[in-house]
Amino acid sequence: MGSPSRIFCGYRALGFNSNHVPLAVRYHQKHKENYVVTCVGKAFHTYNCSKLGIVSVSNSHPDDINCLAVDAYLVFTGCKNVIRAFTRGREVSHTYEGHESNVILLLPFGNHLISVDEDSYVNIWDIQSEELYSSLGFEKEVFAITAAFHPSTYLNKILLGSKQGALQLWNIKTGKLIYSFTGWKQAVTVLEQAPAVDVAAIGLADGQVILHNLKYDETLMKFMQDWGPVTTVAFRTDGSPVMATGSVAGHIALWNLEEKRLLSQMRGAHSGSVTGMKCLPSEPLMVTSSADNSLKVWIFDQPDGGGRLLRQRTGHSAPPSKVRFHGNNGQNILSAGQDSTLRSFSTVHDRHNKSLGRASYNKAETKKTGLKLDQHMMPPITDFDSEISRQSDWDNILACHRGLGEVTTWNCQRSSMGKHRLAHQRLTSKEHGGTVALCVCLTSCGNFGLIGYSSGHVDVYNMQSGLHRGSYGNPSAHDGAVRGVAVDSLNQVTVTAGADFTIKFWKFKQKQLLETLKVEAQVASILLHRESCMLAAACDDFSISIIDIETRKVVRRFEGHTNRVNDMTFSPDSRWLVTASMDALVRTWDLPTGRLLDCFALDAAVTSLTMSSTGDFLATTHVDDLGIYLWSNKTLYTHVPLRPLPSDFEPVTMEMPSTSRKSQGAPEEREEDVEYVTSDFKSPAQISDELVTLSLLPNSRWQNLLHLDIIKQRNKPKEPPKVPKSAPFFLPTVPGLEFKFAPADEGIVANKEGSHISKLTETQNLTEFGKLLKMSASNGNTSEVLSKLKELSPAAIDVELRGLAPEAGGSVALMVQFLKFISDVLDSKKDFELAQAYLGLFLKLHGELIANDQQLLEQAQLLGNSQAQAWKHLQTMFNQSLCLVNYLKSATL
Repeated sequence: MGSPSRIFCGYRALGFNSNHVPLAVRYHQKHKENYVVTCVGKAFHTYNCSKLGIVSVSNSHPDDINCLAVDAYLVFTGCKNVIRAFTRGREVSHTYEGHESNVILLLPFGNHLISVDEDSYVNIWDIQSEELYSSLGFEKEVFAITAAFHPSTYLNKILLGSKQGALQLWNIKTGKLIYSFTGWKQAVTVLEQAPAVDVAAIGLADGQVILHNLKYDETLMKFMQDWGPVTTVAFRTDGSPVMATGSVAGHIALWNLEEKRLLSQMRGAHSGSVTGMKCLPSEPLMVTSSADNSLKVWIFDQPDGGGRLLRQRTGHSAPPSKVRFHGNNGQNILSAGQDSTLRSFSTVHDRHNKSLGRASYNKAETKKTGLKLDQHMMPPITDFDSEISRQSDWDNILACHRGLGEVTTWNCQRSSMGKHRLAHQRLTSKEHGGTVALCVCLTSCGNFGLIGYSSGHVDVYNMQSGLHRGSYGNPSAHDGAVRGVAVDSLNQVTVTAGADFTIKFWKFKQKQLLETLKVEAQVASILLHRESCMLAAACDDFSISIIDIETRKVVRRFEGHTNRVNDMTFSPDSRWLVTASMDALVRTWDLPTGRLLDCFALDAAVTSLTMSSTGDFLATTHVDDLGIYLWSNKTLYTHVPLRPLPSDFEPVTMEMPSTSRKSQGAPEEREEDVEYVTSDFKSPAQISDELVTLSLLPNSRWQNLLHLDIIKQRNKPKEPPKVPKSAPFFLPTVPGLEFKFAPADEGIVANKEGSHISKLTETQNLTEFGKLLKMSASNGNTSEVLSKLKELSPAAIDVELRGLAPEAGGSVALMVQFLKFISDVLDSKKDFELAQAYLGLFLKLHGELIANDQQLLEQAQLLGNSQAQAWKHLQTMFNQSLCLVNYLKSATL
């Protein structure tokens, strides 16, 4: 029977900023701030325009969002045929159901909401009551609605644009057609209100932008952009008569409406189609979004009237191909995308995200021409490796590219591409002209980089100078392509895996072959856990072998995947191996037992995965997906019984996490629905009578007992406290907060000798500890005495032991009983360190008295014999363990 993952649960998705759905801008009257809303698939994000900081993330929809719209209070979304209204950018407050096909357009209209679906049915909803006010139907073959907007000052009227090119003005209150515009025989792609009354901007599929007077049905002016259909139109309202139009090519054109000419061009504003564009009211700012997963804010301060990029939020415009956690804190993820860029994502906050740039043959020329017109872009990165060592001194990332023999270096600290291009001279020869670099590896010290090629060669380069430092094998390391390269943590052994069914072990420095291990199938990739010296090798027969590089033998073999293994990752303690394959399954294997611990399925196959160095997150990338998904490790914060899965286990498809931090789990994935077999086992207080058991008290409660006098001397104030003027000490006072003298009859009565000074032995009463110790002499129960001492602080213990002396109000019998108490604790072999600490303090305080009293001296000798016997047993076990450890360290196996 199937069940969701026991180990991992969805946490959040990284790297999403926008998609093809146009953005929406709203002004918050109370905050005096503009907010932009963008769609990221099944959820939408709300950003403030001042810093582009994310404000809120909506709850996840059951499917992808088709359209967005906002009014002063709500955000409306169309998901399939259902419309939802969100408050505070997160919670659903209203739901509108009635469309039979997918909703493609939304238009808030006062107290009403206008929605259009794919079948060109128009519904008018009452926002608060969620009731359908009226409906309009159009024949899709005659008038397929593609755009809609409300002309300013036109009461109860909307203008609809069609795919056939015609436009219609409707009164939604009466449901009557007011006027029909013949159009320009081109599909209407966008409608936008101009700053002037009665004027609308109409964007057409052939690139025309027409400013049309709706009242008189007259065309005021026409513009033509040469970049294909007009995707969006916006007007500046800060005093400049400028209209901005977007195109499918990613360019933005700025038109001067007074002079009726092209003012400026913003080429390469986006690498994809400009789907959303809004000018902020009364500000020289413009916000744009695109399907290239970017959101940008532009400011119009250029001499030619063009816009300059002010701030942006960008992600991968093509699916990432490989991800790896970078650093020891487990907070940064390096991601290489199919858009040839290398990026760093933070698991803590999006403000720490950064781009390391796009791979280029010539960075200087790329900077001059811009990314859109760049002719020097390198192919996407297929494999990379990073190290934090020496990253402040030189490049710390090594990457190989698709179809190239040249390897690039990158610097994570400077967030830029490195200066070295590592390519051996043999690549220029005809024999090795088509050689491709397949895998790379950086040493743990960060000084050397290793590269494996399709020709079977393995080269070593110095990362600081970029110079070649040798090759493995003569003439090559393998007879086939090198599929993996790894180096141990001490730079002693190099492991190479090839398509010739071999895994070879080399001396790192001398480049000498140590041993060759034959495998049953070609190796597809390898992964080394340096701390444990465990090497995982994924083979083409879909099996995974675990090899100990110390003994160079296969210690585990995992089988179960039914398709190619895409990636692997170890847990920080090397107990788990998490693997992902093209069968869309993620499996977790237990290395000590060799069994499958966990398995779950996903909608899309995982292309790469990595686990953080702290073990809290698993990051995955998927086929045709721009995001990086984080999965939380539940074993860190809840009890998870890790039993091997049965042979008839059927994996359950888990829901992908959304961009919000809240875990998005399907109802069947709730923890209370999973039946766990929990045990009520509780460890006993003492495992065996032969063992010595220590207490659970913190060290601060007993370790400083012998040094209390030193601590008091160190904490003594530099200046003595000033003693207030007081009455003679023999005048009686009333205890309390106020200083008052007692009446004469309540004072101290003179004793027989006539003195008003009482002797300490006459007034001293035994403390609770003293009474318990005295009672233990008769009943023989010392557990209550030990419990009382455990409750006391070190200073209180010091006071209690001082009070056992006769001159302090105690007696020799109490001191003898205390020694018997310590002897009983040592005989029980419990709380061993506490008994030693209490005995040490007792001997330090009363050593002279014990030496001069025969009764105390005899009891101390008996206690010494008990202590020696207990320590002899403990010392024997210590010596046995030390001898065994020394033998294992020095013996030659």
